[in-house]
Amino acid sequence: MSESPALLEEDAVKRIGIIGVGEIGRAMVVGLCDEVDKSPEVFLSPRGARTAAELSSRHEGVQVCADNQEVVDRSEVVIIAVRGQDRHEALAGLRVDDDKIVVNVMSGVANDDLRHVLGTDAVLVRAIPLPSARERRSVTVTFPSHPVTDALFERLGGAQPVADEAAFNVFSTLTGTLTTHYAYLAALTSWAVGQGVAPADADRYVRGLFQGVGRALSDETRSLHQLAADHETPKGNNERIRTTWFDAANSQALDKALDGLLADL
Repeated sequence: MSESPALLEEDAVKRIGIIGVGEIGRAMVVGLCDEVDKSPEVFLSPRGARTAAELSSRHEGVQVCADNQEVVDRSEVVIIAVRGQDRHEALAGLRVDDDKIVVNVMSGVANDDLRHVLGTDAVLVRAIPLPSARERRSVTVTFPSHPVTDALFERLGGAQPVADEAAFNVFSTLTGTLTTHYAYLAALTSWAVGQGVAPADADRYVRGLFQGVGRALSDETRSLHQLAADHETPKGNNERIRTTWFDAANSQALDKALDGLLADL
């Protein structure tokens, strides 16, 4: 866990509501409340009851509300983290006063769509918090920029406002590659097991190998292309795998998959 953030300023948000307590909702609660000098009050919807109850028992300032309307009524900032396809059911009949700030973390749901569902003139901000928010290491893309929400996400690792919704959708597309990375590591492990290596040994080595890559990424003085070059020897093993497996055809296939997801967003 990273070091505790500074005490909340007097004008910082002190009451945050979360509707939809899944992986991202949990990560945000943990990041806001674990090992901090002073945490905001957090009001959780009963949706995702088991997770909400566990978070409430763990943190003094976290409460599970009777319904989504209570979450809205008790909060200054309302984070909507339900699945996009569930938004009409989850938000039906919800009354959101115009003085609230609503953070939309639903993938593929534009702010105009959400405003139509809620029927409110409240400030709406889209955001892409990552699971690493639990460790306060999530660089969260936001649109439009708003001082309250950007300050909130700075506490969880940093805010990265973008100029328009088109740019926001590009970053949302990139986020869709996360589990592909894990599947790639799992495929490497499975290959090693197929060569007779014990599963636990293969798993431990692959994790250690790519944890080192993660640390190298923190060096922002080198571009990603430079990092790749620095880890290769001409005609060496890394160059061989990169050029024979991740060739032009695979690169084009990746571009096509990203283009398709972006079009749907």
